Amino acid sequence: MSGSAKRQTIMAIGGHVGDMELTCGGVLATRALEGDAVVTVALTAGEKGNPPGMVVEEYREQKVDEAKGFAERIGAEAIVFDYRDGLLPANDESAFMLCDVIRKHRPSVLITHWKESIHQDHVAAHEIVHKAQFYAALSGFERELPAHFAAGPYYAENWEDPFEFTPTVYHRVSDEGFELWREAIALHWFTMNSTSFEYREYYTHLMSVRGIEARTRYAQAFDVPPMNRRRTVDSF
Repeated sequence: MSGSAKRQTIMAIGGHVGDMELTCGGVLATRALEGDAVVTVALTAGEKGNPPGMVVEEYREQKVDEAKGFAERIGAEAIVFDYRDGLLPANDESAFMLCDVIRKHRPSVLITHWKESIHQDHVAAHEIVHKAQFYAALSGFERELPAHFAAGPYYAENWEDPFEFTPTVYHRVSDEGFELWREAIALHWFTMNSTSFEYREYYTHLMSVRGIEARTRYAQAFDVPPMNRRRTVDSF
């Protein structure tokens, strides 16, 4: 962000701790380094991917700490809701909880999951974000804090949300942002130790591929409504 540009707040909302850190973490790190405020919101901790020998509730505590550690490392803030992994309800209760978070932090833009996924929490998160964006924007929904409109949502590219996802907006990831992300994402146990998927390496290489497509070194891709497609941005 240039010295004359207005400081923005980017809010990235995932179904689990680690979702947004992986899928748009390079962008979040880049924007934080450039002076923007960043808030990550995990609607569940994602605790049911617990390592061998660790009970679910213990892993939940670890995941919350990992979310906070990633956020602190890039200069952001992390929020984790109390909903249980795999049981995220896309209802008015969850939407109004997120509405209140949006009104409190007043983000410029929202990032979340694409609607088609193999994981039901990701599908629920997509729906919750859209509801919460609507509720937060309308003053007719009387809450403790005044109404606020956040642009988007932009849909982050996730290997679990691939169906009909089209990479249409490419956001540059700076070299410094990329290196900061590589350090911060290693704080998440599953990104380094999963035996089923090489998370950090996949998103590392994906950033290079999207960077080549965007004619830069690193980038992350997002889907958007059709009228906003086919453009490369340095800022949402």
